[in-house]
Amino acid sequence: MTTIDGVSIFPMISLLIFVVFFIVITFMVWKMKKEEVTELENLPLEKKENS
Repeated sequence: MTTIDGVSIFPMISLLIFVVFFIVITFMVWKMKKEEVTELENLPLEKKENS
C-alpha cells in the first residue's frame, strides 16, 4: 500500500466524512422539537392498532 501514489489521502478523506456526518447528525438531533423526541422515544412501546 505504501507504493501506491496518493494512498495517504484516503484515511484523511475517511476521517473528514466521519466528522462531517457526526456533526450533521448531532446538529439534527439538537434541533429536533420536543414533541418529535417524545414521539420517537415512545415508538417501541406503542401497541399496534390492528393486532
